[in-house]
Amino acid sequence: MLDNLQIRLPAIAISAHDIDRLRHLAEAAMEKHPTTAEFLAREIDRAEIIPADRSVIDDISGLRRKVNLVTMQSEVTFVDDISGEKRKVVLVYPEDADVDAGKISILTPVGAALIGLSTGQSIEFQTPSGGWRSLTVIAVWSHWPMPDCK
Repeated sequence: MLDNLQIRLPAIAISAHDIDRLRHLAEAAMEKHPTTAEFLAREIDRAEIIPADRSVIDDISGLRRKVNLVTMQSEVTFVDDISGEKRKVVLVYPEDADVDAGKISILTPVGAALIGLSTGQSIEFQTPSGGWRSLTVIAVWSHWPMPDCK
């Protein structure tokens, strides 16, 4: 099954709110985590940058919003297309990572792969060990407070 994977990169978008910090993080991590930092940098370079105030809301539920775009601090449900395993994680900056709590760092291969994807999109990528993974986003939730509506 792994031999059948072909690199197909889906269109992605990253919020202007996140982009500068992500660029800085990728540059700073080049020495310690070169493979993942390079992967993140490539994702940033190919992403459409959307204004921070552009709405990606599909549905509203209190302070937790169902959205269509994986951003930093998003809760993401995805399936590993190879193993069939379904996971729910929160995408965080490295200092907030806690695997036991389901908080994965953007500086992990899975974190770098998820950023900018939309619900229903899949991405195939090579891991630092040389293996291949394919993930599909099932749902995305944001825990950001609602903006003031005027």
